[in-house]
Amino acid sequence: HWTLLSVSLLNCLLSIACSVGLALAIALTVHSRGMHLVRGCDSSALPDDARAAIATNDCPFNTTRIYDTALALWFPAMLLAAAEAVLSGRCCLVALIFRGIGPCARSYSKEQV
Repeated sequence: HWTLLSVSLLNCLLSIACSVGLALAIALTVHSRGMHLVRGCDSSALPDDARAAIATNDCPFNTTRIYDTALALWFPAMLLAAAEAVLSGRCCLVALIFRGIGPCARSYSKEQV
C-alpha cells in the first residue's frame, strides 16, 4: 500500500507539472504568434508572423508548419497529462483508504465489516 501511495503521489505531482508546463508553452506560443518556436533561426530572414514563415537555409528545420504542428501536438498532450494527474490522484486516494488514512477510510472499513 505504501508503494502505491508513494508512486501515485509522485506521478500525480509530475503530471500536474507537465500539464502546467504545456499550458504555459501553449500560452507563450500563441501570445508570440510562434516566434519563440523559430528563435534559433536567422531572425532577419523570417517575417513577423511565424505562421507565414517560409523554409530558409538559415534554419535547421522546415518552418512552414511548425506553429500548427506544435499546437496540434501540445493540446492533446496537455489533456492526457491532466487526465493522468486525475487518475493518479484517485490511486493516491485509494491507497490512503487502504491504509486507513483520510476521510473515507472509516466508512470504507465499516462497509467491509
